Amino acid sequence: MAKTLMISNEVYNKLKRIKEKRNESFSNVLNSMIEDRPNKAYEALGKVVAVLKGDKEYDEIRKDMEKRWKEWGKRYA
Repeated sequence: MAKTLMISNEVYNKLKRIKEKRNESFSNVLNSMIEDRPNKAYEALGKVVAVLKGDKEYDEIRKDMEKRWKEWGKRYA
């Protein structure tokens, strides 16, 4: 099913140039861009967490956060 998107002229022109260069549809261009580039913020956060794993203070804070999320979930769920 097709959907209509509102984008700025600047973004449209950039996508159009890529589309013409690759000789693909807008859908294919957007899909490949989404699949080829994972969320940078999520990726960066993963790296930070990986560095912190095993850190005593981080482990204590994480346990406390998990406990509080469970309490919050019971209260507001």
